[in-house]
Amino acid sequence: MIRLAHLSDIHFGGENRAATTAARAYVNAGGIDLTVISGDLTRYGEPVEFAAAAEWLAGLQGPHLITPGNHDSPYFAPAERLFVPFRRFEAAVGPAREQSWLAPGVAVRGVNTARGVQPRLNWSKGQISPGQVARTLGWFGKARAGDARIVVCHHPLAEMIGGPMTARVWRGAAAARAFAEAGVDLVLSGHIHAPFAWPYPYADGRTYAVGAGTLSVRERGVPASFNIVEIERAAIRIAALAWTGSHFEPHRTWSLDRR
Repeated sequence: MIRLAHLSDIHFGGENRAATTAARAYVNAGGIDLTVISGDLTRYGEPVEFAAAAEWLAGLQGPHLITPGNHDSPYFAPAERLFVPFRRFEAAVGPAREQSWLAPGVAVRGVNTARGVQPRLNWSKGQISPGQVARTLGWFGKARAGDARIVVCHHPLAEMIGGPMTARVWRGAAAARAFAEAGVDLVLSGHIHAPFAWPYPYADGRTYAVGAGTLSVRERGVPASFNIVEIERAAIRIAALAWTGSHFEPHRTWSLDRR
C-alpha cells in the first residue's frame, strides 16, 4: 500500500497554527510515502509568509511535492505579479511550473493552474493549457503498467458539486476529459477549502477529482483538515482528517474503485 498526505491552502500568514503544527507531526510520525501540497502556501505571497512556509517545510520529513496556488503570487507587488509571479515561490519552495515524483507503484505530476494575471477580472481562478496537459501525459509514459497516476494542481478542473466557491478553470473540462481518457487515477486539488471526492463523467468513470480542505483560519463550513490517500491494488481510500482543537480525527471517508 502507498500512503500520501494531501495538504492544501495552509495560507502562512493566516494559518491555523495548532492544526499546521499537528499536521506536520502527523506526517513525521511515519507511514507517509509522499506529502503533496496543492497550493496556496501563503496568504498574500509576502516574503515573511514564504519564510514561515520554508521553515515549516524544513521540519517536514520525507519527500514532498508542492504546486503553487493563486495566493502564492504577490498581491501587493503588481509588476512582480505581472512579470515574475512565482519568483518568490521558487526562491523559498522550488519549481513552480511542473513537479514530479516517481516511485514503485505510483507516478505523481504537479501542474501549475495559477496565473499572476489573466484577461478577466477575477485572476484568482485557474487555467490549464493544452501544452500543460500534453507534457503531463507525456511524462506519465515513464510510469509502469499498474502504477497509480496522479495529477496535482491547485484549482479543481471541474466544479465541486455544492461547493462553497468556484474554480472556473479555463480549459478545465477539456483537461479533465484528457486525463480520464489517458487513464489518470486521481487529480488532487485545493482552492475550495473543503474536502471532496467524485468521479469525472468521462471515459470509464474511474478518474477521480479529490479536493483537500484548508489548514488556515479561512474555513468555509468545514474544520481545518487534510487528506490521507491510501492506494491499494483494487481501491483508493481517502480520509479527510479534521482538526478538533486538540487532534485530528476522520471527518469524511471515500473508497474509490481502481480500473
